[in-house]
Amino acid sequence: MELLAQTGDDSTRNLTLFLVIVMTLVTVFITIWGHRYTSTTADFHSGGRNFKSWQNGFAIASDYMSAASFLGIAGTIALYGYDGFLYSIGFLVAWLVALLLIAELLRNSGRFTVADVLSYRMRQRPVRTATAISTLSVSTFYLLAQMVGTGALIALLLGIQEGDTFMGMDADTAKIAGIVFVGAIMTFYVAFGGMKGNTWVQIFQAVILVGGAALLVFFVLMKYNFNISELLGQAAAASGHGTAFLEPGQTYGVEVDGDAMQTMWNKLSFLSLGLALVLGTAGLPHILIRFYTVPDAKTARRSINWAIGLIGSFYLMTLVLGFGAAAIVGYDAIVTQNAAGNTAAPQLAQTVGTDFGGSIFGAVLLAIIASAAMAAILSTVSGLVIAASSSFAHDLYNSVIKRGKATEQQEVKVAKFASIGVGAVAIVLAIFSQNLNVAFLVGLAFAVAASANLPTLLLSLFWKRFNTNGALWGIYGGLISALALVVFSPTFSSTPSSLLGEGVNIAWFPLTNPALVSIPFGLACAVIGTLTSNESNPSRFASMQVRALTGAGAERAAKH
Repeated sequence: MELLAQTGDDSTRNLTLFLVIVMTLVTVFITIWGHRYTSTTADFHSGGRNFKSWQNGFAIASDYMSAASFLGIAGTIALYGYDGFLYSIGFLVAWLVALLLIAELLRNSGRFTVADVLSYRMRQRPVRTATAISTLSVSTFYLLAQMVGTGALIALLLGIQEGDTFMGMDADTAKIAGIVFVGAIMTFYVAFGGMKGNTWVQIFQAVILVGGAALLVFFVLMKYNFNISELLGQAAAASGHGTAFLEPGQTYGVEVDGDAMQTMWNKLSFLSLGLALVLGTAGLPHILIRFYTVPDAKTARRSINWAIGLIGSFYLMTLVLGFGAAAIVGYDAIVTQNAAGNTAAPQLAQTVGTDFGGSIFGAVLLAIIASAAMAAILSTVSGLVIAASSSFAHDLYNSVIKRGKATEQQEVKVAKFASIGVGAVAIVLAIFSQNLNVAFLVGLAFAVAASANLPTLLLSLFWKRFNTNGALWGIYGGLISALALVVFSPTFSSTPSSLLGEGVNIAWFPLTNPALVSIPFGLACAVIGTLTSNESNPSRFASMQVRALTGAGAERAAKH
């Protein structure tokens, strides 16, 4: 069936719009409340560092559970079965890296940004500059992916098809309006509320997202008398692939008969994607800065446990949503509405709601899922903007340009202007980049984070010999290699779904994701760069170890 069937177009659209507006007004109120308690740099960058573990856990989960997770993974599972769930597994396993290697040590060693840790025992200006460039690159790619997806999502959820209009807007105008709306709201969250207001907004949005998904899962399971086996069996039967739908090999690591070389590249591409997902999370700047919002390392660790619980539960729900869409909506109806399957969850909501309570309840359930998807978008983009603006103000403006002599008021003012600038740039880029492959941008963001940020961060925390030269080589090596390999990969050209289309072929690199090569290359650059320099500061490493294990002196040292 088509999303927003003609019989319910106006009522569903209006209800969806109403719920989104109500949700937005609530978050605006929270932001205004947070502004009252935002005056110092600690308030703006880290929310005063006094959030409880459950609060930070909800905010981390909200940062992480983007619309790509909610709609994209559910759609991928609906179309490709077992292989779609591999994204969920990769995203969830990634948190073990953050929990075991990063959370406590990062909280103890820094103050506001990742550069606080990387630059502590090295030359401040070049390392902070390199880290800020990496942070801004990752944030831009991830932010652009969310913003590009926003326009299409709003047009789809409001049921605006080609030749159709809503409130005087055609599909193209609605996409642009959606991008501008989200960009303006996210900029307001950050510039006005800082980290304190933004965190409470994210807590609220996490409740909406998880609650909306849980409600839909409940009705799907009720339809099958809470029998998971019956649901999976029906999904497999409706998919046209039979039991193969529940097994690996539908889209990742596909074996090509008679072509052993292509089969090998397909399997290596899958391995590369897995590495990017698992290792990239621990290098994402908007995730890492959340460890600075809690009072101590113990709370940081517990907040990760909260996040893992929420995220794990959420991804289990995407399993039910995906297979439920395959069983109830059907493959043909999903791809007719959206070839990538991004509307599988909304279509499922309307279908299940209609089955249980008629067209009106179908419209209500669809509107709830639409508002949950919008909450996911707003939460993720606001987290990315605050990470980018904090890095610009704290690392580039204060530490590099002003050489650490800027006042707190100056740094906060620059951070607010930076958030406005980042939001404006994101809006403009997204408007002119609506045809970009969103999966390409997300994969690139994770690959850059895993290649440039994570190796240098771990070496800085654990290798006594590591120095400025190694940090610079590692960051720039990982960043440049990830970007270059993507440009020369099938993701960028030579295939119908690539960025440049199949008419252009510059794809000499066979993997669709560069992580398998760029992560070891970034690590090798960091090691070689370190060994080619005589710089060594064992006393500062000893001091960092004390800070990392105890947190002693981190507040004072991070200011210099």
